[in-house]
Amino acid sequence: MRLAPYFLLAVIAASASAQPPDPAITTLTSRTTLVLVPTLVKTKQGTVVFDLTASDFSLTDNGIPQQITLDPEVDSQPLALAICVETGGTGGRHIEDYRRLGAILDALLGGVEHRVAVIGFDSKPHLLLPFTPEAAEASRELSSLREGDSGAAILDGVAFALTQLRNQPPRFRRAVLFFGETIDQGSETSLGETLRLISDTNTTMYTFAFSSAAAAISHEASKFGYGHPTEPGPPRGCFSKEGADAEYDGHYSRQVLDCLSQLAPPLRLVTMAWLTARNALRTNTAASLAQLTGGEFFRFNNPKDLRDSLIAASHNTLNHYILSFRPTSPTPGLHVLRVQLRSPQLKIEARPEYWIDDDPVR
Repeated sequence: MRLAPYFLLAVIAASASAQPPDPAITTLTSRTTLVLVPTLVKTKQGTVVFDLTASDFSLTDNGIPQQITLDPEVDSQPLALAICVETGGTGGRHIEDYRRLGAILDALLGGVEHRVAVIGFDSKPHLLLPFTPEAAEASRELSSLREGDSGAAILDGVAFALTQLRNQPPRFRRAVLFFGETIDQGSETSLGETLRLISDTNTTMYTFAFSSAAAAISHEASKFGYGHPTEPGPPRGCFSKEGADAEYDGHYSRQVLDCLSQLAPPLRLVTMAWLTARNALRTNTAASLAQLTGGEFFRFNNPKDLRDSLIAASHNTLNHYILSFRPTSPTPGLHVLRVQLRSPQLKIEARPEYWIDDDPVR
């Protein structure tokens, strides 16, 4: 069996009709959903395992077993890659680290048709290079970055990158290569919107991060929840519109579903996953974004660390399996995935969740 290429689809929306999908709309719907789950399997010693079949895996969606298939190779599909790099905050000290990455970038892209864009962000995102088939232009842009302001709005930068990817043709695989610090500072994009965006834009994220300043970590740790990290709703009650998260604005049905999930399993599992994801995005934004999309997270402190991590990422992503299934209960909201192997001697890394939107168009 030939495994999947460098960057992998995480979730795709399949049309129920024979009409091709609108490239501007990639939101999953509750009626026609095909979920793709990138999965990496290794021995306990870290050696990648090949030649597994669908029968070696089991998968549950919100605790419900699903019938899965193992997708064939997709290495002939073109790739749209958005490089999202922090130029503000602590990121200004690492601008020199991104010079002379041309050869590694070429290796990551492989020999398929591709388009590359570069997005910089400080307190605001900036399109530094629109999508181009010339990888050398992206390398030159990375080599000529300028330091931004004191901001580090990671979620805004990632959301902007995903918006750019949405405008690429549907036949292109989509991926984000993120360079920045671990903690978001000052984003206007909500945590809930980020969770939905990374689930419904067919994108896998690979994040390469350096540590945020201690002051930023302390500041973000003070903002958990509504005064307690496990409190799921507004002060006046879970179903109250007054004081509810901004992410529910205009989407009260989502709030009701999330509130109901506190009352009955298996929806309780979804609530806890939501709370965990929400708080994890605050405490290590970069790592959480990679995990939520089935990608990978790497730390780096200097140019050598970064190069070594990029090479390791290219090796690992070549060897993912792609499991797919159609949910038997495609309810709107967050869905918790659990992938297991028949053999307990192997280690598995797989996408942990995805989001189905209840709005046909956003």
